[in-house]
Amino acid sequence: MKIVEQIKLPITKEMELFEKKFRDSMSSKVALLNRITHYIVNRKGKQMRPMFVFLTAKMLSNDNQVNERTYRGASVIELIHTATLVHDDVVDDSNKRRGFFSINALWKNKIAVLVGDYLLSKGLLLSIDNNDFDLLKIISVAVREMSEGELLQIEKARRLDITEDIYYEIIRQKTATLIAACCSLGACSVVPENKELVEK
Repeated sequence: MKIVEQIKLPITKEMELFEKKFRDSMSSKVALLNRITHYIVNRKGKQMRPMFVFLTAKMLSNDNQVNERTYRGASVIELIHTATLVHDDVVDDSNKRRGFFSINALWKNKIAVLVGDYLLSKGLLLSIDNNDFDLLKIISVAVREMSEGELLQIEKARRLDITEDIYYEIIRQKTATLIAACCSLGACSVVPENKELVEK
């Protein structure tokens, strides 16, 4: 059994239900959007971000259960992460993502940027419509950090003056921040008091 499958064992049911909720969270009245989001969902990665959300939530909840806020948190982080990947492929002029054609390769840059914007707005609205402002704050801070990390990397790549400390700061901002946000979302979704811990 692969390591990812082992990690997923305690949350198999949650991940199965998440798949449906995540698909539903992308739905639109625009046929083109639905075609593109269907393409995205069918070429998903390992879904480590939702896994972190569910594992943390189950670990910290009194009854070892997740709730609707947990599913929303997992959906929001995956929507926003997917939006950043779509935008990254445009910025990097990449034609492939996970071994398949990227959105910009199939539908061109303009549509890809708009799809990324759509996914971002769907994620934000999912939190706002359910008054999950504490979850939204966690995600917003993570997106800010990730954006700063990406821009810092671009700046240092142009100047060729990167140091080891800056290298680790870029890794923290671009990767560790998102993982930390997933765990924070899981914690806050099941125990509101955890919000204070997250803010520290």
